[in-house]
Amino acid sequence: MSHKPATARKYSPVDKLLMKADALLADLAGADGVREERAYPAAGHEPVKLDEAERRHIAGLMRVNHAGEIAAQALYKAQALTARQATLKQAMRESAEEEIDHLNWCERRLRELDDHTTYLAPFWYAGSFAIGLAAGIFGDKWNLGFLAETEHQVARHLDSHLAQIPERDRRSRAILEQMRADELQHAGKAETAGARALPGGLKRLMNLSSKVMTKTAYRI
Repeated sequence: MSHKPATARKYSPVDKLLMKADALLADLAGADGVREERAYPAAGHEPVKLDEAERRHIAGLMRVNHAGEIAAQALYKAQALTARQATLKQAMRESAEEEIDHLNWCERRLRELDDHTTYLAPFWYAGSFAIGLAAGIFGDKWNLGFLAETEHQVARHLDSHLAQIPERDRRSRAILEQMRADELQHAGKAETAGARALPGGLKRLMNLSSKVMTKTAYRI
């Protein structure tokens, strides 16, 4: 199957809503400056021919990852607002900036696959923002613990996607491999900063919530 070349980005109403929300939250959190986007991991790999079933499945997986990055943005913004320590606030903002790269990479790959992002973006953003605020209320160490567990679950989730994507689709794989490396780095930073291990029941609840989002975003 042939793929259309990437075109200049056109912002949808959902994109504009998220941009406004992020700008507002960045102001509240004290973010400063304009960030520089990292290079697109897929750029060094040639497109390959995919049959329709492969294209749909890979697009579904990338849509799930895009939804997850929307949720990550909301989570980090909320946790930066509730963090007590200035150094933790800064670490949250830096991690959020890397998650913006992930968001853009997933969306770009979806365009290459002639598919769409999730239609439930506002729902994922609002829900994750509320969860981030709740996590922060209990203090920085629990905040960090929630962040670390989230990132470990995301890394396992990316492992499952890498196992499903054909080896020859190096464009998709390169994106997910870089995302996985970043997520594990975020988890490591949180643990080094003193993250508390979460109770097993809470971990299972987080995993269940992730499964609901995954199954929904794959199709919608």
